[in-house]
Amino acid sequence: MRAIKLLLAAICVIFMSCTDNKKTESKVEVLPYYIEATFTPHWLSIGDSSIADLHQVSSFSLTNQEGNEVTEKSFEDKIYITDFFFTICPGICPKMTKNMAILQDEFLEDDDVLLLSHSVTPRRDSVPVLKAYAEEKGVISDKWHLVTGTQEEIYRLGRKDYFVEEDLGLEKEIDEFLHTENFVLIDKNRHIRGIYNGLNLTSINQLIADVKTLKAEG
Repeated sequence: MRAIKLLLAAICVIFMSCTDNKKTESKVEVLPYYIEATFTPHWLSIGDSSIADLHQVSSFSLTNQEGNEVTEKSFEDKIYITDFFFTICPGICPKMTKNMAILQDEFLEDDDVLLLSHSVTPRRDSVPVLKAYAEEKGVISDKWHLVTGTQEEIYRLGRKDYFVEEDLGLEKEIDEFLHTENFVLIDKNRHIRGIYNGLNLTSINQLIADVKTLKAEG
């Protein structure tokens, strides 16, 4: 009887292992490019000359939890995942931060992959506030930047560069609150290569798989 139980347990482990591996397999060999807010995929071959003319994340200058300047050059020749949050958010942000921590653990030893979280309440989320939040959540500073700056720049990045909001076609004033659960995947040339629901573990697993696909592109 014990032998049968052990056999059944082994079969379960094998099945679960296969299931987990399947979760992290990318669905494609090459990721598409996204150039505007509808997130319509554009499939281009590696080396296609038209890639150079696609939408790129523009230049920026922000400050992280260590008080260090963070710019687009901080992510030069890096893949990064970005989102928007605020430290006293009682709703979706704790779950988003938890899932970002999963990505931090997954790519902790991979110098090619970084994380970038923008505060949407930058006047409140000063450097000391971000530092305390980072320590509470186990954020590793050289892997995961929590940034503050001017609201104008952060909201511009969210709406015009990363296209993180879902209410397409609506023009918003700079003081209209920016709040979204989306994670965005950016390649080494500051092109958008994917958008994911930061609250959903299946989506996070797909993101992990897509990062690996992106790394394989070279």
